[in-house]
Amino acid sequence: MTEHSVVIAGGGPTGMMLAAELTLARTDVLIVERRASFKLESSRSRGLHSRTIEVLDQRGVVDRFLAEGKAMQVQAFAGIPMDISDFPTRHNYGMALLQSHFERILAGWLDELGVPILREREVTGFTQDDSGVDVALSDGTSLRAQYLVGCDGGRSAVRKAAGIDFAGWDPTTRWIIAEVEMEEVPEFGLRGGGGIGPAEDGRVGVTLIVPDLDRTDETTLQDVRDALIRVDGKDYGVHSPHWISSFTDMTRQAVAYRGGRVLLAGDAAHVHAPVGGQGLNIGVQDAVNLGWKLAQVVNATSPVSLLDTYHAERHPVAARVLQNTMAQRAVGANDERTVALRGILAEVLTMDQPRKHIAGMISGLDVAYDLGAGHPLLGRRMPDLDLVTASGPLRVFTLLHDARPVLINLAEPGGFDITPWADRVQLINAEYAGLWELPVLGAVSAPTAVLIRPDGHVAWVGDGTDTGLRDAMTTWFGSP
Repeated sequence: MTEHSVVIAGGGPTGMMLAAELTLARTDVLIVERRASFKLESSRSRGLHSRTIEVLDQRGVVDRFLAEGKAMQVQAFAGIPMDISDFPTRHNYGMALLQSHFERILAGWLDELGVPILREREVTGFTQDDSGVDVALSDGTSLRAQYLVGCDGGRSAVRKAAGIDFAGWDPTTRWIIAEVEMEEVPEFGLRGGGGIGPAEDGRVGVTLIVPDLDRTDETTLQDVRDALIRVDGKDYGVHSPHWISSFTDMTRQAVAYRGGRVLLAGDAAHVHAPVGGQGLNIGVQDAVNLGWKLAQVVNATSPVSLLDTYHAERHPVAARVLQNTMAQRAVGANDERTVALRGILAEVLTMDQPRKHIAGMISGLDVAYDLGAGHPLLGRRMPDLDLVTASGPLRVFTLLHDARPVLINLAEPGGFDITPWADRVQLINAEYAGLWELPVLGAVSAPTAVLIRPDGHVAWVGDGTDTGLRDAMTTWFGSP
């Protein structure tokens, strides 16, 4: 039986990002993926939010995505646009980039990292014991791993086999989504609970509500025709579909992200209506939160209890996304009363503080893990400051390219002795004279030092002393 430290079920965005994180942390990993290649049957997600772009920048690969995507203001709540160009981040925008392209670029990075992918097979079940997991595959073979991570989507076989409840709300609405050709080009814009707009290579993208909520058979071109006729009275001579699919607003979340040696991430852990385009983004961010923690446990640097922080930190983030997508659905109807409500909401979102609050939530820039009381930076993403060091200028995100933690000392050099962690944590003496500013919160007081986790979140903030530093180092990066 082939053995690996970690087996990942599912090679979509979450699974691939997790594999990259584990590989950067020098951890043996294998992806099991049902598709023969990274190519998708449909486009699914259509873009990236600011925090996901930052995460890619933290790993030094963001330019690959920016070269093919289109930087633009993509934040919206219930169709109400919100500009974040005044947010204090190097990436104060979103990116229009189809998931098919996102996966292709990500797959190229994984090839460079040497991540093995076992294709045209699926994880069908598992049994776990005190030392590992026996993973059953669809071809009748099996694998042995220390840990199994289910990144296998909303119908996750891993989650079901783990017996983890998928609590939440049944669907109320179904949409048809397609890329097609048309003999007559319709007016682009919102209608029918969705909209019609331009797609790639001159095709037309269609997303419209359909009445058959409980339908289980395959969606067809005739369904697209019927949907167009319902909203516009004509089908525009629709033909030659590039792909056709459907989705609902089913909203569910795994009650636990871990069961023993089995963990869940991405859609396997949470599903919701795609309004706001947050699903792929929080899945990638799940992976970046989990990867370094799982690597440290596998490599015996940290105790297994470190994995409990994965659920503690990421479950509330997804729960909040579930709430905001349900809220967006509630104010997305087209009856006169809801339209009136949406009009008032649009006025509110022109005001600075409401706009920043909601846009910070949708973009992922306001995520704050509960690491206790202290400086506002604690638990939040570290700003990508332009530091001055003895070796020259240095960006904070450059220090995170190898997914290693870093202690930045902004006071006099020699103030910290981290010798017991020197093989795990970088120590950088630097200066920074600019403003410390966070999205939504605004300006904060300048610290004398910051301890940054591999995921870019601040684990400890110095106030001129090293009080609490050893405890933080031990908690997050293992005993000295």
